Amino acid sequence: QVQLVESGGGLVQAGGSLTLSCVTSKVTAVDYNMAWHRQAPGKQRELVARIARDGTTNYADSVKGRFTISRGNAKNTVNLQIDSLLPQDTDVYYCNANLYNMVYWGEGTAVTVSS
Repeated sequence: QVQLVESGGGLVQAGGSLTLSCVTSKVTAVDYNMAWHRQAPGKQRELVARIARDGTTNYADSVKGRFTISRGNAKNTVNLQIDSLLPQDTDVYYCNANLYNMVYWGEGTAVTVSS
């Protein structure tokens, strides 16, 4: 069974930093397009960053310059470095792996930013 497990969330003060990690099992992250999404209660899930298989990265306008997505040294890891955290970054962050019609999601890790 394919699993994506996120970690690294927590409570942090505004202006601080976090690194979220996503570890995949039964699939190898380097073989997939990987992405991080976030969702607040009652709101739609939104894409914040993605890294394609060729290494191309894209970011939501709201996080450009503050979020950095990267593949880890291990082939089954993708990270999201979050700097200059804002209270509006408070969300549950989800890891996503996708390739053609295959889409997998993790269960999320919660980030809370205090002002």
